[in-house]
This record gives sequence, structure tokens and C-alpha cells, in this order.
Amino acid sequence: MKVLVSVFNNLYTDQRVEKVCRTLSENGYEIELIGNDWGGLPEMQRPYPFSRILLKSKSLKLAYPEFNWKLYFELLKRADKNTVLLSNDLDTLLANRLVSRKLRIPLVFDSHEIFTEMPAINGRFTQKIWRLLQKAIVPKLEFVMTASESYADWFAKTYGIERPIVVQNFPLRIENPQNYSEINSNKVILYQGVINPSRGLDKMIPAMQHIENAEFWICGDGPKKEEYVALTKTLGLEEKVKFLGKLLPEKLREITKKADVGLSIEENNGLSYYYSMPNKVSDYIQQRVPVVVSDFPEMGKVIERFEVGEKIGNHSELVEKIGIVLRNGKKFYEDHLNKAASELCWEKEEPKITALFKKVVQKNF
Repeated sequence: MKVLVSVFNNLYTDQRVEKVCRTLSENGYEIELIGNDWGGLPEMQRPYPFSRILLKSKSLKLAYPEFNWKLYFELLKRADKNTVLLSNDLDTLLANRLVSRKLRIPLVFDSHEIFTEMPAINGRFTQKIWRLLQKAIVPKLEFVMTASESYADWFAKTYGIERPIVVQNFPLRIENPQNYSEINSNKVILYQGVINPSRGLDKMIPAMQHIENAEFWICGDGPKKEEYVALTKTLGLEEKVKFLGKLLPEKLREITKKADVGLSIEENNGLSYYYSMPNKVSDYIQQRVPVVVSDFPEMGKVIERFEVGEKIGNHSELVEKIGIVLRNGKKFYEDHLNKAASELCWEKEEPKITALFKKVVQKNF
């Protein structure tokens, strides 16, 4: 059985898509992955075929329709009667839906987020277009999975559909990598992820004025990076705030392991963030690093269930809550982090994917 997987990115750092493809491949499915060159064409290797559609558009508002137009023909060319389509996020769904109907083959939709409720499009005209598209297609889909329990509840309530399967984007389980005899001379506070609006970084950088004997490491890139670098310089914090850039996954894991606390301090500027379970939270935990997170439904449940750090009700609490975790130290959280790491891992999510695709095949072939 062939699975044609499509996603709007250059494939290189999309760990969720990579893990889903690998899981399906290891369970006997023939995978073909299609992305695009938005963000460049870095070299990569995968144990299954992949390709990237070349885009001429220079802005996202034009790149999205261009990609779906070209993706439609790519899917038509590659699909046959023994194919399942896997559409990742709303920005690939239209092409997949049209091909699914034309060829009468099944479609699985994986919503990594609530695309229509992202801060980047809140209040814009494009939000209305995406909402219309989502409303037109999602209620008609039979097979839907998503990345958090709260997302699943939202889709079920908003569109009156059967609750989507929840496949959380957790990392592969590893043994505890920490050497607790290695102590940083300066404590390391870590943020990893895209440098976007509403990630709390503009609150965290000034907070470093009040946190002694510590450095704030920012791993990632994004549209707000230059602004935050300038803010750091304005506040004279160049020695305390370090921008490490976008790192390969294996390098990022090495950096994460060195941290004393990991941050996921998003602002509530859209339901997609509010209901999210950010990848970085489970990445920190898998490296046995305690966390400070926003008190949102999914992240808050992790703190309450596993006691692996602190949560903030607002960003004025950053200095206090980070201070608690730094004073406790990583060793203090060891048992709690080990328990959380054994639960919040990809191995616990894989059976949900294989069960869903088994159901798809049984109902359609």
C-alpha cells in the first residue's frame, strides 16, 4: 500500500512528518514524501523517496496557492488505486481533497496545529479565507488526526465531527543522558524553536536583567530575530543572551542536554498556541531538563501530572519561577523527568498511527 505524504515545507527539520513516515515505512507501507523549496533545499537523506516542488512565489500568500496547484498534479501523477493520501496541515489540504475525490482514494488529514487560529493570521483577511476552506473540507473528512488533546476537542466541537485521533509530537525515548556531576559555571536557560511573535521572548530578554549567574540561550531563527538581537543590545545584555541560530536536530539535542531549565512561554494570542503541546516541552523532558511553561491546558497538565518544573500565569512571574527551578537544580527533578520521559515519547504514539492506517486500509481496499 502506497502512502503519498505532502507538507508545506522543505522537509529538513519537520520531525513530526519524518517520524510519521518512518513509522509507516517500518510497518510495511510504501512512502513517498512531497514538500517544497520554501526555506531552501538543504541536502538530506531518507530511507524512502522524497521530492520538493520548486516555487516561484516570493510571498506566502502567493506560495500557498502555487504549491497546491502544483501539488495537485504531482499527486495525480504519483497516485494509483492502491494509494492513501496523507495531508499535513491546512495548507496542503485542498490539493489532497481534490485528488482524493477525483481518484476515489482515501485521505488522512494530520493537523499539526489549528492553522486558522495562528497569531500570524489573527484578524487578517487571509484568516477568513483559511476558515472558509477548513469549514468546507474538514467536516467531510473521515480520517483526521491532530497533535494535542485540546486540538481534538476543538475540531470535534467546532465542526461536529468525530473526535480526531491524537498523535502527539513527542521525541523518541532515550536513556537519561545527564551527568549530574557536570555543573555549568553560569546556569543555562534555554529556548528552542522559531523566533516568532507571541513566544514570550520579548518578555524573557528584559527579565535577564534580574537573573544573576545565568545565560539565556536562544536556538532557532525567525522573523523576530533581528528585533530581539537589537533589544538585547539596547539593554546591554550581549553577555547574558546568546543567539545560537538554527541547529540540526542532533546538534540541538546536545545543546538542550546542557540546559538547566527549558522555556515554553507562549502568549495567549490565538487558540492554536493556547491549546498546543509544543514539541520543545517534550524535547526538554526527554533530555531530562526541567521546564518553565505557560499555564495553558496541555502544558499545565504536564506540570501537574509529572512535577517537572513550574508554570507561569503571566510573564511577570518569569524571574520568580525560573529562579525556583534553578535553585532546585536538575538533580532535584531527576525521578520526575525519568517518569515523564517514559510516557511522553514517540513509542507511545506509534500504535495510534498504525491503528488508524489499518482502519483506513480495511475500510477502503
